[in-house]
Amino acid sequence: MADTIRPKKEKAAVEESLFTSGHRACAGCGEALGAKLVMDAAGPDTIVATSTGCLEVFSTPYPESAWRMPWIHSLFENSSAVASGVEVALKALGRKGNTKIIAQGGDGGTADIGIGCLSGMLERGHEILYVCYDNEAYMNTGVQRSGLTPFDAHTTTSPSGKISFGNQRPKKTLLDIAAAHNIPYAATASVAYPADLQRKVKKALATPGPTFIHLHVPCPLGWGYKAELTLEIARIAIDTGLFPLVEIEWGKVTRVRKITKDKKPVEEYLKPQSRFRHLFASEDGKKELAKIQAIADANIAKYGLV
Repeated sequence: MADTIRPKKEKAAVEESLFTSGHRACAGCGEALGAKLVMDAAGPDTIVATSTGCLEVFSTPYPESAWRMPWIHSLFENSSAVASGVEVALKALGRKGNTKIIAQGGDGGTADIGIGCLSGMLERGHEILYVCYDNEAYMNTGVQRSGLTPFDAHTTTSPSGKISFGNQRPKKTLLDIAAAHNIPYAATASVAYPADLQRKVKKALATPGPTFIHLHVPCPLGWGYKAELTLEIARIAIDTGLFPLVEIEWGKVTRVRKITKDKKPVEEYLKPQSRFRHLFASEDGKKELAKIQAIADANIAKYGLV
């Protein structure tokens, strides 16, 4: 009998992510993509505390979970406090070792109702990476305005109309707020550039002490654009200067992503999104575009992006 030739076992083309598929995020969800990239960069020896919000709701409908590592659901405002307790407990038990700890939340749970707990975590010096998934409104509860909602954006609590052009407050400079705690590493990142995001996650987790990443994650439902445009929208936010990619170490800017060749006017970013369509409906609305362009230009000047 001829010898049986057994085919070599082929290596799987794609290894299973630590944030699995099958969750209930919307099509084109930037937050789901961001979580996948962050978790895969962190690796399996990681404990995660996640605030209430879209990310928690669509990834953990009882009895299911998309998380393939120890994962804790906290209240809306206190994932950083919960993660602080985890870190202290592991150290007290002598079990910290190389285990990484990530606290995370959305823009509302981070920049608004969670900013006190975040500040405490950073001030106390816990060895934790905090990731803010910024989709620029309270999406899970109905697209209400947050402290990170852009100027002139329409939300359900800052509607555009005859009296208002939408949100009249500027987006909080969250990176500066975190860096002001004199922490070793703070950065902005975007799902538009996965390799850059994962490099920053690995750098943050390898840095002793508290670290912070402000991650821009477009939301097709809340922003009002076609689901297949998520990465394009994310890239244009960077290319206009409205969301600069920056790294800060011990209070000093150490690295930025230049946009000299790709610089775009803010209109290219705003037009595809229904939350800004009122700005193109009247002459007065169009005048508001100059104000938004000024915000982008100020970011470009501040960080030397061109």
